[in-house]
Amino acid sequence: MSFLGKIFAKKEPVVPMDLSFLGCDIHSHLIPGIDDGSPSIPDSLVLAKGFVELGYKKAVTTPHVMSDFYRNSPEIIRNGLANLNKVIKEASIPIEIEAAAEYYIDFEFLKKVGKQELLTFGNNYVLVEFSFVEPPRNMKEAFFELQTNGYRPVLAHPERYLYWNRNPKELLELKERDVLFQVNLLSLAGNYGPDVCRAGEMLIEHKLVEWLGSDMHHANHLENLKKLQLKESLVDKIRQLVLLNPSLI
Repeated sequence: MSFLGKIFAKKEPVVPMDLSFLGCDIHSHLIPGIDDGSPSIPDSLVLAKGFVELGYKKAVTTPHVMSDFYRNSPEIIRNGLANLNKVIKEASIPIEIEAAAEYYIDFEFLKKVGKQELLTFGNNYVLVEFSFVEPPRNMKEAFFELQTNGYRPVLAHPERYLYWNRNPKELLELKERDVLFQVNLLSLAGNYGPDVCRAGEMLIEHKLVEWLGSDMHHANHLENLKKLQLKESLVDKIRQLVLLNPSLI
């Protein structure tokens, strides 16, 4: 296509994305003050109300667990969840909140698998993430250990690991190892740039996605989700996915 042709090419229409069909979100940071998510109870209440307005009935909030930054234990997370649910009930917000965790795969994480309790959701699903700079050297070992110990690993936002854009072979190998993929809705909205957006679209197009998550941290994320509009063809492809979110309701 010529340069002028690209300029005047008809753009595909975008349509509002109704998120109510998901029922449950599996990736957010609502518990205040324990990671880079909500800083306070009032902020958490805003986000909880926002989930209801978006059509969700339930949210599994997933605080970071990272050996160098957020050393959250199951006890810290459960106590935070209990306090959060108390104020949500007092505020009469009609949503169910559960807690798991978003585990950063590093050598400290490997020590926990099989020796310490991991916080899971649904059918023993455990949410994990990688460095955005390079994949962990112990990646395959980590997934082997998780599965050997009865966990079902879910890789958070694979579209954001742009090192796989150049070499998707390892990403596809993870699918062959029965690792489930969770794409961020905010990635599809362009929050992390066009390359991440395209990567998320490609994963959906090739039906490699089992979960959609908000990865909601703060009010700006909420506002972006409320305004979420996607290409009509992408919405159709999302509707064709066999997503597991509704299975948690």
